[in-house]
Amino acid sequence: MTPDSAFGLASNLAVLGWLLLLASLFTPVAWRAHLRLVAGRVVPALLSAGYIAALLTWWADAGGKGGFASLTEVAALFSVPGLLLAGWIHYLAFDLLVGRWEVDNAGVSGAAAWWLVPCLVLTFLFGPAGWLLYLLARTTLRRRPPPATPAP
Repeated sequence: MTPDSAFGLASNLAVLGWLLLLASLFTPVAWRAHLRLVAGRVVPALLSAGYIAALLTWWADAGGKGGFASLTEVAALFSVPGLLLAGWIHYLAFDLLVGRWEVDNAGVSGAAAWWLVPCLVLTFLFGPAGWLLYLLARTTLRRRPPPATPAP
């Protein structure tokens, strides 16, 4: 498999995971756990396996150049298409895991599902920006108990 074909496969798998995660917000309760399991556990696990496979397949192509100590070294690693793919899959897997966390965390706090949609879309597209939006929205939109009604 070429890095380009693996890129398409991984990207499509991630999109499927995100669609299932979004669908889980609006499906009957009986389906939610199943959709969230596939979207937030099975798909990231498959992406993680793809990440490991990409590293094992293309690490030697770096020829000993590159590393993680400087931006220049990381750029050298990412100049190898297979390792750039591994970096992309890393993003796909972790962003989806963050999205699943947002859904789980919102459920614990008793928040309405509608406000999660923009947070999840932003997390899918821009990772940390979506997570930050989620944290801000959760703080702002958290369900508060209704004010006490005065006794007659």
